[in-house]
Amino acid sequence: MRLTVPFGTGDSSTILTRGGLVFASLVDNAGGQGLPHRRICDWFTVDAEQVLFQMRILLIEDEKKTVAFLAKGLREAGFTVDIARDGETGLELARATRHDLLIVDVMLPKRDGWAVVAQLRGEGLHTPILFLTARDSVKDRVKGLELGADDYLVKPFAFSELLARVRSVLRRSPAREAEQLRIEDLEIDPRRHKAVRSGIALNLTAKEFLLLAHLARFAGEVVSRTEIVEQVWDINFATDTNVVDVMVRRLRAKVDDPFQTKLIHTVRGTGYVLKAG
Repeated sequence: MRLTVPFGTGDSSTILTRGGLVFASLVDNAGGQGLPHRRICDWFTVDAEQVLFQMRILLIEDEKKTVAFLAKGLREAGFTVDIARDGETGLELARATRHDLLIVDVMLPKRDGWAVVAQLRGEGLHTPILFLTARDSVKDRVKGLELGADDYLVKPFAFSELLARVRSVLRRSPAREAEQLRIEDLEIDPRRHKAVRSGIALNLTAKEFLLLAHLARFAGEVVSRTEIVEQVWDINFATDTNVVDVMVRRLRAKVDDPFQTKLIHTVRGTGYVLKAG
C-alpha cells in the first residue's frame, strides 16, 4: 500500500507498507509547483502502527509510581493507554473495550493477575498479554505462560526493555492460517483455536494450543526447544530451563495419553516432532 502524507508546506512523504513495516521517503517541493522535487532524506523504516493508527494498551497495575511511569513512557512512545488499578476493574475494561495489548501485574487488589488472565482466556479473549511481576521462578513463569500470557517481565526492569517487549509482541502478525491442520485423527482449526482428536474436543489452554499448532505446521519435522520458545512465546529463556518440557508433558496428557496412537515424539537432545507412529 502507498500513502502520501503532508509534512508541511510543499513537503510530502511517500509511504509504502510491507510486512508490517513502513518505508518512507521524504521529498521537498518548496521551490514551487512544476519544479523538480528535492529528496531530503533517504528511505527509512518506522513501525507501521505508529504511522497508520494508534494502538491501545490496557495497563492493569496498582502501584501509583509504576502506573505513572509506564503510562507516561507508553504515551510518549505513541500508544493510547487505559488504566485499571485493580483486577476487577481491569477485567471490566478488557471486556468493554478492544485493546491491542494487556499489561497485567500479578499482585493486584480484588482479583490477582492470574485470575484476571484465566478468566479472559476462558471467555475466548485472544488479545496479547504481558505479565509484570517480581516473581521470577520457573514455576511462576510456567503458570503465567500456561494461562495464556505472551511474555513475562520481572520487576525491576528498564522501561526500554518493556517497550522493546511490547513492540515485539505487537509486531507479530501471523500469516493467514490454513483453514484446517490435520495429522492422522487430530484436527486443528487455527482460526477458531479448536483442536479435536477422534471426534473428541481437546480442552487446551491458549499456550497449549499455540504449541500444538506450531508442531502441526511442521508435522514430520523436528522442532527445537529454542524455536518453540521463540515462536510460541516470542521471548528468550535460558536454555537450561524446563519450561518447554513441562508444557509438552501437559500437552501430551491431553493429546496422546487418552489415545492408542502417539503423535508427539521426543528427539533426544534436539526437540520434538509431531507425527504418526
